[in-house]
Amino acid sequence: MNGIWNPSWLDETLTIYSALNSPYGDRELSPGIWRYDYERGTDNGRNSKLRRAFERQTPVIWVKEVAKGVYVPHFPVYVIADNKTDKYFTIAIEEVHLMGVPANEDSRRYVEQTVKRRIHQREFRGKVLHAYKHRCTICRLAHPELLDAAHIIPDSHEKGVPSVTNGLSMCKIHHSAYDANFLGIDPSYTVHINQELLEERDGPMLKHGLQDMHGAKLSIPRSRRLQPSQDGLEQRFQSFRRAS
Repeated sequence: MNGIWNPSWLDETLTIYSALNSPYGDRELSPGIWRYDYERGTDNGRNSKLRRAFERQTPVIWVKEVAKGVYVPHFPVYVIADNKTDKYFTIAIEEVHLMGVPANEDSRRYVEQTVKRRIHQREFRGKVLHAYKHRCTICRLAHPELLDAAHIIPDSHEKGVPSVTNGLSMCKIHHSAYDANFLGIDPSYTVHINQELLEERDGPMLKHGLQDMHGAKLSIPRSRRLQPSQDGLEQRFQSFRRAS
């Protein structure tokens, strides 16, 4: 697959692509800013239209492979520099492009939060849902449109990294219940429902969607490197117990 897609009917590049195991040196340089290497073998070729997008400040689509066969699109991104000596372009998400280089600590924090929201969290969702085969870890619902990537340690916490081991694929009802501490998960991957909620009488959603999940075991990835962190689950489970 070509890294730079230049349709004949456009003067500038439409799409750039970053493969997971690329031989190129593409990498994040700072929050919201990435290195994107030239097409090899020439300073021009496919690079010409991407250079034109830089000169005209035309937005492009960036498709990034975040897991084998899992692609996450980002739009708009802009080329903000053409580094001819080292043969790479510098690209940035829209907010960074508009704001420029952070001038102070508050601006830097804003950029980091923006990157988490626009880039890291979107990629986090793609990787987590792929690891769980696009099913809810609790109820096995298999409709990706109704699934979220739930953080075990919240992303607002310094240890709340956007990695698969800090994530759980959950349907929206279970994600909301998890975040509200109506539902907890212990390090043995067992689901617990808040006692007061267990004693309530309401309707079929409460009974079948939550109460019947009490004592259920999670369905987790087979690969140990993708399984949820037991230390993270223990830390989060203590919050559930305190809230209960």
